[in-house]
Amino acid sequence: MEISEVRVKLVNNKDDRLKAFCSITMDNEFVVRDIKVIEGASGVFVAMPSRKMSDHCEKCGGKNHLRAKYCNNCGKPLQDNRARKDFKGRMKLHADIAHPINAECRKKIQEKVIVAFKEEMERSKQPGYKPVEMDEPDDYDDVPEVV
Repeated sequence: MEISEVRVKLVNNKDDRLKAFCSITMDNEFVVRDIKVIEGASGVFVAMPSRKMSDHCEKCGGKNHLRAKYCNNCGKPLQDNRARKDFKGRMKLHADIAHPINAECRKKIQEKVIVAFKEEMERSKQPGYKPVEMDEPDDYDDVPEVV
């Protein structure tokens, strides 16, 4: 697999650990969006796209994220600590949407994204800097809809 393109959209909030959103294109054929660059204790790292995990209310069946204290649908109080715990004993509140299968692939993605992030940071210091557009129309917009 070759990472053929990395796009980086810097985040302006200086107080937040989130530094950028990225998308990577693999083999000029497959895109993964919403990869995050986050400032950690030992420098920046890459977090893969994820979604909040949820469960259903016992009373009405409404869907709620695991940190919700009350049901979004009926207002019933929800139990605390509904989330499963990971191998370190921490509550698992998010699930990856896309992620590398092995350490070698993770390292390759991390290295490419961090290099592109640092390059974008340098470009942002130049006069007339224009941020990268992340939501440009895709080449497959004219593909017929499958019915």
